[in-house]
Amino acid sequence: MSSTIYDVASHAGVSIATVSRALNAPQSVHVETLTRIQSAIDELKFVPKAEAAARARRAHRQIGVLAPFFMHYPSFTQRLRGVAGALRNTGYDLVVYNVDSAEHARNYLQSLPISQRLDGLLILSLRLSEVEAGRFLQNRLPAVLIEGSSPQLAAVEIDNVAGGVLAADYLVARGHRLIGFVGGDRSLAQYTLGTSALRYEGFVAALGRYGLAPCLPGYVPLSSSHEEARLQALDLLQQPERPSAIFAGNDTLALGVLKAARELGVRVPEEVAVLGFDDADFAEYIGLSTVSQALEESGRLAVELLLSLIADPTRTRQHIRLPLQVISRDTT
Repeated sequence: MSSTIYDVASHAGVSIATVSRALNAPQSVHVETLTRIQSAIDELKFVPKAEAAARARRAHRQIGVLAPFFMHYPSFTQRLRGVAGALRNTGYDLVVYNVDSAEHARNYLQSLPISQRLDGLLILSLRLSEVEAGRFLQNRLPAVLIEGSSPQLAAVEIDNVAGGVLAADYLVARGHRLIGFVGGDRSLAQYTLGTSALRYEGFVAALGRYGLAPCLPGYVPLSSSHEEARLQALDLLQQPERPSAIFAGNDTLALGVLKAARELGVRVPEEVAVLGFDDADFAEYIGLSTVSQALEESGRLAVELLLSLIADPTRTRQHIRLPLQVISRDTT
């Protein structure tokens, strides 16, 4: 016999109303209570009745997007444009859930699979545990990861480490031997991918093949912003042996590098080349050389995967890895 919401409430030692709030408005429930309720749901394998859940989801006709620090990364906005374009004329509304803390991420990943408010969910740049990924399957909510990976869920991803390798190979091929790196990631304990760190990992490994090591700033970034990057670049550009090129972990960081060079009167690219990562909208406008990861295309492909899973939940969970390429412009 399947468990009911009454069983969940009894097992967690809370009222049915509290369980309902946990499912529909998790931000209104104390984190300890929410964790207790989710543990009860997992232990009892509580799943809303399939027919009722299907009816509820059809009534909503909504696709969700779960994204960390949505307002801080231009790449997320660009991906969302691809998502919105692919959903046009499908009859689905788009709901964006911004995540700015680990508690936010945990609450949404616990509640959205069983809230019955969505037909499907796109998850941007978050790392999920096996339990969290399995919850989507258990509750029959189709989900697709973008720039993340899980053996249990469909995904559209890139190889960030390989992107760092590509950046190093490109700059070395252009004659650079002393190459700096500017990085930084916004952190959500347990959930963030740390894309800048992954790109740095590949960058260092590739330089090592040439017998080179990166030139690093003494300033340690506190986050990912153009101001933090500016401070790192000011340090690099005033070192006794100034790098002839700087690779930035994303295009926003590259903006900080360009500002620092302008402040110091260092000419780009004559005295220092600058390479970003992402190919954000503004990169072409300002002539920034960058590693392109087809941001809008990733959003479109993720929607195609998600709609196919909504139509046929038995479909194989596909993993699509998009190619990367260096776009050479004015800054290199």
